[in-house]
Amino acid sequence: MKVLVIAAHDARQLDAVTARLVGAAGKLSPAEVHVLVMGSGCAAVAGQAATLGGVSRVLCADAPHLAQPNAETVARQLAALALAEGYRFVVAAHGMAARAALPRAAALRDAAFLADVTAVESAQSLVRPMYAGSVLARVRPQAAQVFMTVRPAAHEPCAQAAAACEVGTVAAVAPDTRIRLVGRDEAGDTRPDLARARVVVAGGRGVGAAEHMKLVEALADHLGGAVGASRAAVDAGFAPNAIQVGQTGKTVAPDVYMAFGISGAIQHLAGIKDARVIVAVNKDADAPIFSVADIGLVGDLFEVLPALRRALPELRHAS
Repeated sequence: MKVLVIAAHDARQLDAVTARLVGAAGKLSPAEVHVLVMGSGCAAVAGQAATLGGVSRVLCADAPHLAQPNAETVARQLAALALAEGYRFVVAAHGMAARAALPRAAALRDAAFLADVTAVESAQSLVRPMYAGSVLARVRPQAAQVFMTVRPAAHEPCAQAAAACEVGTVAAVAPDTRIRLVGRDEAGDTRPDLARARVVVAGGRGVGAAEHMKLVEALADHLGGAVGASRAAVDAGFAPNAIQVGQTGKTVAPDVYMAFGISGAIQHLAGIKDARVIVAVNKDADAPIFSVADIGLVGDLFEVLPALRRALPELRHAS
């Protein structure tokens, strides 16, 4: 049984998420894990993928239109490769791009699609959350091929291999031009990436106004962490959608998640369930977030935020 992992990269460097995907794929098929690197001029990234432990082969699909492909083009590429190589599972990191491309690829192959797999017990038993994380479903796939997205933070990364494996090439499919990317806006934030940060400081509706988010940002910068926000804060205009945490935003798994003025709707809790330590500060002693917090403080965030910044050591330069 063969498994194909879709590598995450920025055209220069392999994303650390890929090692976690390979770790999950190894539980599906310890012997036959392949990695697909798509892009333009991606030979160097393919070489990096070849050093991941447990990978038996790396495939490189190199073409200009794969540098920033749309979901339809990625689906064509994956469906063609799944047909040619007979992969039982095709695995990608759970995110907007994969959630758009993999269901399309599954439809082209008349295959199954699973989203946000958090545990791989075996090839016959996969675990994924349902109903905003309030239920964990154990799924036994019956289809001949399964396309699935995996929550990287829920899986341990694979080790480095003693020697690099074989790197081959695959033909790039023709692009699907029905949808065209017309531009890309970069946030330009110097803070750590929200989905990978070790410390996340988040604000909710309780911050009261957009200018008060600066207190949250100041603590995050002091700790060298990322800034997050609840959907309520985003909807109120206190924070941009790019930093929304939760079921309809980003899933985070930091060492420490600090929530200020966040009541803890079930959709938000679904996005932070993998955090190692959750610290919550809220004036409402009955706020749902206290039911999952490791450390909870009933208090005024406008007093607590400056006090924490004064008391905690500065970690912005720590690795």
